[in-house]
Order: sequence, then structure tokens, then C-alpha cells
Amino acid sequence: MIIVLKPNLDQKQYENLTMWLRNMNLELHESDGLYSKIIGLVGDTSAVDTDLIGAMEIVESVKRIHEPYKAANRKYHPLDTVIEVGAAKIGGGNFCAIAGPCSVETEEQICGIARDLKSIGAQMLRGGAFKPRTSPYSFQGLGVDGLGLLLKARAETGLPIVTEIMDLSQLPAFEDIDVIQVGARNMQNFQMLKELGKVRKPILLKRGLSNTIEEWLMSAEYVMAGGNGNVILCERGIRTFETATRNTLDLSAIPVVKELSHLPIIVDPSHATGHAKYVEAMSLAAVAAGADGLIIEVHNNPTAALCDGQQSLTPEAFRKLSGKIDVLRKSMA
Repeated sequence: MIIVLKPNLDQKQYENLTMWLRNMNLELHESDGLYSKIIGLVGDTSAVDTDLIGAMEIVESVKRIHEPYKAANRKYHPLDTVIEVGAAKIGGGNFCAIAGPCSVETEEQICGIARDLKSIGAQMLRGGAFKPRTSPYSFQGLGVDGLGLLLKARAETGLPIVTEIMDLSQLPAFEDIDVIQVGARNMQNFQMLKELGKVRKPILLKRGLSNTIEEWLMSAEYVMAGGNGNVILCERGIRTFETATRNTLDLSAIPVVKELSHLPIIVDPSHATGHAKYVEAMSLAAVAAGADGLIIEVHNNPTAALCDGQQSLTPEAFRKLSGKIDVLRKSMA
């Protein structure tokens, strides 16, 4: 349920209203719109008399909503959420480019790529320390040592770090990481999402391989219900019958999510296509569709990469793409 309050409301009446609602064991999510204050009610609202509330002097309107996600719902929070990570901002018209290798391999590799990305203008560094691989014989990442190398790259360049957590047992090792990524395979690891709701740092939540947008938003709701509203949604392609690309990039998810939710949404064209030659086209398409950012795999020597080299851009290719993105965004302004 959503209660829209009138402008210049009486403070005493407002306090009486919120106290009455809390006494009904309802959780209140309050947000300020451009012209009014909005109260979102979470809990069993079946006993709430909408006519009684609507008749109150300070109330503009009362609406019941049917979507199961509340905190992530734009009806509760009409203004875009802007998430700040160091100097970078995501959402609310702010665009963020996140780039880096699929996996951290050596100090020379990750620091060298970070320096290149910094010079090009990337705002965050991505890199996998723990790698989920289909085959148990594939490179699984450097683990905690990889996190240490990412921290060295951040110390050298100042770029905030985005890296994926695989299991809750790893959470203590992520204390110094700037953005914790939840991969597609863990999108519905609800126990993990609950614990990440207690963490006070941004969570980059990738869409599951075969999950609907509503299921994706419900996963975001798990994090937000725990008190962490810093969720960045990431569309990375879904599994369909098509085999020409690694996944099918669902660009329609961008406007749909923006209509349904206030959370920022970025796109991963690297995992979506699985081929470096398609990354530029899908990156530009995502920007045109309104994405708040991109997360792109960049490696200084893709042919020698230990993981997903075939979908990684070189720093020079990323530089050219960044220039085209700047031109496109200016033309859309």
C-alpha cells in the first residue's frame, strides 16, 4: 500500500499517522518525491481502512499495489536511486563504465589493465578472484590471493573494485571490496541475499540464466528487505534456444525495469554475446535503450587469457568503444 501525502503537511498530523501505522505492525518506507512525501507500507495491510486514511487532511491519495516486491518498487520510491562508489555514480542520469578481465591472473596483469582502463576513463575495475566454471577442470581463480591483487590495483589507480562472491563463507574476505557481485547462478541463493542485506556496500545483482524480471526484482527485494538499499541490477543475457551467441541479451529488460523499479540497471554485453566482435554493437544498443552503465571484459592479451578470452576486448578496442559511447550519449542528451 502507498500513501501519498499533500505538500506542506502538518507535522503533528504526520507523526500521529505514522505512529498509528507502526502500531499496526507495519513497516514504513518513506521517500520524498518532487512535490510530495510518500509512505510505503510493508506487511499485512488487509486490516488497513483505505477510506479512513484517504479522508485524513494531510493525505492526497491511497493506493494498494499488487507486485510482491515493495522496497524495489518505483511506486514506493518514484525518484531514481543513485548509488555512489568513490567518485563514480550509477543511476539518475549518471552513466558508469566498469571494465576489467574475467579473472585476476597475476599482479602484472591486473595492475597493467587497471592503469590502461584508468587512462581511458573507466570508473570501476572488475575482475574475478573466485570463478564459477562449468567444468571442474577449468581455472577457478586465485581466490583470496586474487582479492589481494585487486586491492593492489585499486591502491595504484584509485579505481573501485567489483568482484564476485561465490559462497557466504567468503564474505569476511570481501570487507575491503567496494562492490560485491552476485552472479547469475547465485541470483536465487536467498540465504546469501539475506546476509548481503546486512552489508552496507553496493551489491551488483546479475539476472539469472532463466529468470523472469519479477524473480530478479524479488531477489533484489531480499537484499533491500535486510536494510541494504544499494542494489545495482545487471542484465547479462538469458538462456534461450539460440546458439549463435553465448546467451540472448534481453535489452527490453532495461525499459521494463526502469518502469517497475527505481534501482539502476547496467548491462554485461560480454557474457551476453560470448564473442568480442559483438560487444561493441550490444554496448551501444544498451546505451541507446537507457542503461545506467556497462560492465565489459577487457584483457591486455585475450588470446592468452585463462578465462573467457574470446569475449574480452583489448584496451585499445575498449578505448574506441568508449569514444563511441560518449558520442552516443551526447546525441541522446
